[in-house]
Amino acid sequence: MMISRTAATFPPPVMEARRWLEGVTHPVGRPLLNVSQAAPVDPPPAPLRAAIADIVVNDADAHLYGPVLGYDPLRAEVATQWSADYGGAISPAQVAITSGCNQAFAAAIATLCDQGDEVIVPVPYYFNHRMWMDMAGVKTVALDAGPSLIPDVDAAAALITDRTRAIAIVSPNNPCGVEYPAATLRAFFDLCRSRGIALIVDETYRDFDSRDGAPHDLFTDPDWGDTLIQLYSFSKAYRLTGHRVGAMIASEARLAEAEKFLDTVTICPNQIGQRAALWGMQNLGDWLAGERLEILDRRAAITDEFPVMAAQEWTLLGVGAYFAYVQHPFAMPSNELAQTIVRDASALMLPGTMFMPAEMAQGQRQMRIAFANIDRAGIAMLFNRLSKLSHPLAPAP
Repeated sequence: MMISRTAATFPPPVMEARRWLEGVTHPVGRPLLNVSQAAPVDPPPAPLRAAIADIVVNDADAHLYGPVLGYDPLRAEVATQWSADYGGAISPAQVAITSGCNQAFAAAIATLCDQGDEVIVPVPYYFNHRMWMDMAGVKTVALDAGPSLIPDVDAAAALITDRTRAIAIVSPNNPCGVEYPAATLRAFFDLCRSRGIALIVDETYRDFDSRDGAPHDLFTDPDWGDTLIQLYSFSKAYRLTGHRVGAMIASEARLAEAEKFLDTVTICPNQIGQRAALWGMQNLGDWLAGERLEILDRRAAITDEFPVMAAQEWTLLGVGAYFAYVQHPFAMPSNELAQTIVRDASALMLPGTMFMPAEMAQGQRQMRIAFANIDRAGIAMLFNRLSKLSHPLAPAP
């Protein structure tokens, strides 16, 4: 019997986790802490909402079809700011605006791969990347990132075959939070160029990188477009999650191919959201800098408060951007533990089993904590609850 492409992949993890809340009542004084999703739940700041209202009322073109590759002024603004931020040369024609960063990834894969082709992805991976490749008939080749959660370029080289079309990485990483060193990104870029494959770098969380200055020098290469495809999301920076605005930065030739895919899927990105993103880029620099400092304080709070967890044999594996990635001490697998935590600690988090193939057993001991929507006090509360869990411990390694 034929199996559809959608039937061949797993259910959306965030939606699956939300179903764990059904029928669960949380005690008075112990509200649910939702650390399952890496997206701000607050609306855009008031000045941006006012700008959106003005766009809706007064910009008639915002309600019509627009260019498939995006609103030209936004493409130009991205090119200008990215050229300054990365010290390279990026033209508006090398920028496409997409309906969220997930669509940018889907478009990139569509330009690269035929059925049966392969893409190497460090594990733990962002599950939507795996889901899309499953549905596109593309094989996800797992590259174990190891204890450091920073993938090794030599290990990646050993996985390349004549069907490999790209290596796809996320930095700062989802789900692990780690920031890939510039030297690591350069090594992967050089490997991909030498083997004639693409390097996809998803920088959705670039605005919350703890490092000052450019996180890599890839755009300083005058021929970066022969290898590099960068992805980005405006959702995290400006709280535009519902407006679905992302970006794909690549060669003009690749974007000409991506245009075919995008035209058949959405015709054009959300016109109001694109104008909102442009307004944000031009007017909210100081506000975004403050948001970054708040996220960096939450990152520090993870480290500051973690001793109470370490005392109960939890291990902090990685932290950064919106995420902490941890190892739990219990004998039960993480997908069962996550459901127990909903009932016993009123916290919703995702298990490591959602971020890697089933045959990789380490996911059964790992959990992701997304702290985009809990502050320092909420982090302390979460760790206090988790540290009180009492279950049989896993055997010592």
